[in-house]
Amino acid sequence: MIYHVLIEPFVDYGFMRRALVACLALSLSTAPLGIFLLLRRMSLVGDALSHAILPGVAVGYLLAGMSLVAMGIGGFVAGVLVALISGLVSAHTKLKEDASFAGFYLGSLALGVTLISLRGSSVDLLHLLFGSILAIDSPATVFVGIIASVTLLLLALLYRGFVMETFDRTFLRVNSRLTPHLLHGVFLALLVLNLVAGFQILGTLMSVGLMMLPAVSARCWAKTLPGTMAIAVLCGLFCAWLGLAWSFYAALPAGPAIVLTASGAFFVSILFGSRSGLAWSLYRGGLLISKGVK
Repeated sequence: MIYHVLIEPFVDYGFMRRALVACLALSLSTAPLGIFLLLRRMSLVGDALSHAILPGVAVGYLLAGMSLVAMGIGGFVAGVLVALISGLVSAHTKLKEDASFAGFYLGSLALGVTLISLRGSSVDLLHLLFGSILAIDSPATVFVGIIASVTLLLLALLYRGFVMETFDRTFLRVNSRLTPHLLHGVFLALLVLNLVAGFQILGTLMSVGLMMLPAVSARCWAKTLPGTMAIAVLCGLFCAWLGLAWSFYAALPAGPAIVLTASGAFFVSILFGSRSGLAWSLYRGGLLISKGVK
């Protein structure tokens, strides 16, 4: 039964194998980034940047059609520009970084949709907004794998710096050659790079789902940073596999199915996680109320 449901589709169909490999690679690299976003209280910044890459993707589409390389380069440039401009605005005005991101990403989203509409059809627009994971080809899978590998390598090399920059910037300034601004810039560049990889799979609107939902779920269970990252990665891998499997049998869009599966894991973690335990809290509250009534 387990073989038939969870393994057989990936053995019999090449497009399912490519989709699974791309999702697994993306889960390995995006889950640790999601943890750092969560710890920095920048969870919605990832969502903002996933929208901000759309104008660059649209420009690449207008110039080269459905070329993954052109759209990827365009999306990366657009995302980095929005991140840099938002940082400058927050540094020289009274606006905080999340407010400046919100202002720029809304305009970027509208501009991207407008540019795509100039030449493309509604099918092209839906492809870019929501992805087409089951149509991913071998070059796109290699592209995602390279980005995941580069991300993991840089995270391993700069792990201590990222941790210090997240928790204590003053300590980082005193005890490291790396400045907080440099590390923050590298982190945002990695974030944009992974969102560019994710738009081909889940689209620009939902690529952040595989980044943040496993990370939030892991925070409900683990107390240490390495443990949280490990659980987030495993959760992302499991949700990608399960989401693809049930979308295959239920004839549902694969991208939304993966994000819905991750959302289900999030709700289960909130209810039963060792660090959240909402179900136990509600149960104890009900007992206290019942005893009070008696």
